[in-house]
Amino acid sequence: MKKLFFIFIINLFSAQQSWTLKECLDYASTNHPLIKQATVNIQKNDRQIAASKGMLLPSVNAGANHSYSFGSSINQSNNQREALNTQYDQVFAQANVELFNWRNYLNISLSKLNKTTNTYKLKQAQNEIKLNVIQTFFAYQNSKSWLEVLKTQIEGIEEQIKRTEKEVEIGNRPKSDIYDIKANLGTLQEQWVSAKNQRDLAKINLINALNMKEDSIDFVMTEEGLLAEDFSDSNFTNNLIENNPAYKTVIAEIQAQEKNIQLEKSAYLPTLNGNYSWSTFYNKFLGNNNLSSTSFSDQFTQNKNQSIYFGINIPIFNKFQIKNNVEIAKLNVINSNYDKDLIINDLTKSINSIKAQYLNAQEKYNLLELNFENQRLSFQKSEEKYKEGLMDAYTFFVVRNNWLQANYNLINSKNDVMQQMELLKVLRNEN
Repeated sequence: MKKLFFIFIINLFSAQQSWTLKECLDYASTNHPLIKQATVNIQKNDRQIAASKGMLLPSVNAGANHSYSFGSSINQSNNQREALNTQYDQVFAQANVELFNWRNYLNISLSKLNKTTNTYKLKQAQNEIKLNVIQTFFAYQNSKSWLEVLKTQIEGIEEQIKRTEKEVEIGNRPKSDIYDIKANLGTLQEQWVSAKNQRDLAKINLINALNMKEDSIDFVMTEEGLLAEDFSDSNFTNNLIENNPAYKTVIAEIQAQEKNIQLEKSAYLPTLNGNYSWSTFYNKFLGNNNLSSTSFSDQFTQNKNQSIYFGINIPIFNKFQIKNNVEIAKLNVINSNYDKDLIINDLTKSINSIKAQYLNAQEKYNLLELNFENQRLSFQKSEEKYKEGLMDAYTFFVVRNNWLQANYNLINSKNDVMQQMELLKVLRNEN
């Protein structure tokens, strides 16, 4: 029973080590440091919104002072200055409030816009990471497929050498056939080493795109059918651009910059302030028993004081600082609009490139799929001729390579179509 349980655990562990593209995208879009940074920025925006709202509340503070005075001081009994040593204690509490400051309300709106911007930046980062993962994922799959093709070729040639050696022994084949086949085997083995290096590098790039530290996971393709994509909609590119997080990010940044103009202009407006304070004190003479001193409780009651203050602050001249800040804010809006034009240009190029590559890959795949059966039949006939001695070893080697290359080309072409499909899903926010 323990042995069966151990085998079950091993099989379960092994199954967990094979990831599809979807699992790669889910992992990267959650665990990548760029995603975590973007998430932290949103949390910081929440704190900034709370801090901006907090500026609408009054500030309250309380305190106590304890001091000694030596030498000339005021005698509290006759209100005359004398040479006295005194102890002075004070207790106070006060509250300050900005009754009106338009800047505080604008800061709340600006903080909310900044949060919206960073929310789109989070989605933009996820999209960029997904696009990178998709490209590295299919690069790894193609390099792995090519390595499998070479492995199949090498295994086939090794079997062909054994069969040809037997035929040479019985005199059905010239010995030169063995030399030709072994020479081709050496060439394929060199290609296999290069292909293995290419596959290993492709996997390293994929692991790096996922921000993983270990490479024990195998990445596999799922069996999915190819869907026909309709590009007849004249607004296809514009719709993808308008729904793209990069475009939404720059639009939100423009809105934030426009709000910042209002924020800077608010410095022209007056502000209203209010203050309330309460205090009391205790005064005691030191080292002179002849001087009477009122008790602490009596002084605490008699010396209480309260005050309420209202004030208005009207800016008149600020060394042109407000004017310059407003103009800088306006220039930032203009600059952000240029950023929008750059984003639109880059997105248009990316979308049109993916569209063109998809159509070309789809056309190529359809042609290869139609020709695939002919390639298979041609190989079967050539194999029969070789076994009957009607075809030399080198010619059969060429035919066999063409057949395996056709297999790889079909797989590679299908992967290319699927890659463009996945890239389009990301641009549509479907992935």
